[in-house]
Amino acid sequence: MTTDPVECSDSSGDEDSSELSIEADVHQSDDGSSDDVGSDSDYNDDDHSCEESDQEIEGSDSSEDEDDVYTSEVEGTSGDADGDNDHGEKDQSESEESHNGVEESDSSEDEVAPRNTVGDVPLRWYEDEEHIGYDISGKKLKKKERQDALNSFLANADDSKNWRKIYDEYNDEDVELTKEQTKLIRRLFKGKAPHADFDPYAPYVDWFSWDGAKHPLSNAPEPKRRFIPSKWESKKVVQYVRAIRKGLIKFDKPKEEPRFYHLWGDDSSSKEKSGGLAYIPAPKPKLPGHDESYNPSLEYIPTQEEINQYQLMFEEDRPKFIPKRFTSLRSVPAYDKSLKESFERCLDLYLCPRVRKKRINIDPESLKPKLPSRKDLKPYPTTCYLEYRGHNGPVMSISMDSSGQWIASGSSDGTVRIWEVETGRCLRIFEIGEEVKHVAWNPSPELPILAVAAGQDVFLLNAGFEEEEQRRVKELLHLETPTTVDDSGDSSFVTWGQDDEHEGIKLKHFKSVASVEWHRKGDYFSIVMPAGQSKAILIHQLSKKVTQRIPFKLHGLPVSTAFHPTRSVFFISTKKNVRVYDLLKLKLIKKLETGAREVSSISVHPGGDNVIVGTREGKLGWFDMDLSSKPYRILKCHPKDVTNVAFHRTYPLFASCSDDCTAYVFHGMVYSDLNQNPLIVPLEILRGHSSANGRGVMDCKFHPRQPWLFTAGADSVIKLFCN
Repeated sequence: MTTDPVECSDSSGDEDSSELSIEADVHQSDDGSSDDVGSDSDYNDDDHSCEESDQEIEGSDSSEDEDDVYTSEVEGTSGDADGDNDHGEKDQSESEESHNGVEESDSSEDEVAPRNTVGDVPLRWYEDEEHIGYDISGKKLKKKERQDALNSFLANADDSKNWRKIYDEYNDEDVELTKEQTKLIRRLFKGKAPHADFDPYAPYVDWFSWDGAKHPLSNAPEPKRRFIPSKWESKKVVQYVRAIRKGLIKFDKPKEEPRFYHLWGDDSSSKEKSGGLAYIPAPKPKLPGHDESYNPSLEYIPTQEEINQYQLMFEEDRPKFIPKRFTSLRSVPAYDKSLKESFERCLDLYLCPRVRKKRINIDPESLKPKLPSRKDLKPYPTTCYLEYRGHNGPVMSISMDSSGQWIASGSSDGTVRIWEVETGRCLRIFEIGEEVKHVAWNPSPELPILAVAAGQDVFLLNAGFEEEEQRRVKELLHLETPTTVDDSGDSSFVTWGQDDEHEGIKLKHFKSVASVEWHRKGDYFSIVMPAGQSKAILIHQLSKKVTQRIPFKLHGLPVSTAFHPTRSVFFISTKKNVRVYDLLKLKLIKKLETGAREVSSISVHPGGDNVIVGTREGKLGWFDMDLSSKPYRILKCHPKDVTNVAFHRTYPLFASCSDDCTAYVFHGMVYSDLNQNPLIVPLEILRGHSSANGRGVMDCKFHPRQPWLFTAGADSVIKLFCN
């Protein structure tokens, strides 16, 4: 094997000797001698020299001069090694072996697993603890005692190897760098490769086999397909042309700059935007109209009476400019307020802040909730089917029999009438002799008893039509002697007495009674006396003829009460809130915050978990007791006060009536799935009543079995609305 002479970069007279040494190495490799051993010994000598230089530097005070000597020695040795490895096939094989050695080295053997096994946890979590983490066996790693700053400084000054120590905050220990690690750090600071065995100037290895060819390209003749048009490309061109003609492929049209611009347009419409803050143009002043003309029409010129009226108006309401008429423009005098208005406009432009308001174009129809169609929610009452006439005054209250066959009504004319629902006949009239405030039918079908509140009295009337019912009710309503209790008991405020005129019971209270509500079993009923203070709400038991006061403190003026349809829960409505009490545990369950000015009525859903509240503001609040104490939905439907609200027992319907002579019917579906909110849909507005003394519809009740609604008006008429 022949070699070309290699020129060395050194300018000294040792060029011949370097050439001879390189050629000798090449000849030895040709003879098959073990030149690898010699190269390894050279590298070992270099490493040994590096280690000796490191020892010399470490033993000293690591001054700058010694560091320079160390770096010069390392660079000299590495330079010699590089000079030896720049040429020859022997050096190529050695560099390949060195690369393979670096790639195949497994650094995981040299790494030591950390003592602390807490993972990537912030150490500030352990600031107040006595330990810093846990080892691999789960034991706590105690923190080391900290030295003060003076002792730590003296210890570092006495330790000669302190410059090689690093504090490991994660494992709470001092780590001393080894010699190999310091070598790596120094090489990295100098911008060199970390490993000394790495050769950045390795010779290029040409892996192409020439085999005597002048160039690696093929000498085969060019194929014919390179000189004739491609049929496949022509087919694709035809496809693209057809797609463009059909409009499947559209090209972006070049943007045309407008040749004209609006001379009097707003500056905000200009596309030129300067850098920095957004420019907000000043508002444009109002352009003059016909009344600012020097010769306006006669209809724009005010008369002398109008001018005198302007003088009596406030300055803010007075017109700023009064039109006048002149024969020519030369006769128009100077405007006396021009200087003042210009100054005020300058102040407005200078001092008044301007804010850019972004207008969002939203379709109002898209904001409406998507509700089901009213046709899918039938049946519900829509038209007036029957009218019950006979009262001479406003009908204050109505109540339905549990069977749905009879309806009772109480009026301010002092009478209580019982009507047949299907025919509208008045079957019985009770003369109370006082304005009737409220009537309530016993929910038990076996006890046809009607409770009537009139003034300070509550009458329990026998409303049965069959002989057996009348006999059973008469025995229940029989009272041998009036109940008299001393002042220490609650019954001193109520007197149970026999009403011989109506063959019932008469309860005399110390204040006027506003409403009566029955318990679902028909034995208990509650009454509300708004002026009764702490004894405003009483509960009477019909079977034992006793009265008891509720064991709760009233927070406000009571308005109405209601019993839970299935549980022993009692609802008390005041003017501001609705409180829910447990009668067995004698504690408050929930407080419903209406947020209204005054509550007028409440009604409980047959399921018992939802309540609707009517207010004097014309609003209707739906409360989901499982959801929140705030209203789930507030419906603003009536312009006047809501007088009463009612739920249907079987159909998903509820209604409200108001003094505006209307009744609203809603669809209110309550789902058994707690994750699904109730569905509330307005269905119908029922009209037909006329106003009397500012009052409209006084009460509304649903039929217990049919989707019918009864309304009682101040016009002394009761209407039945059917589907």
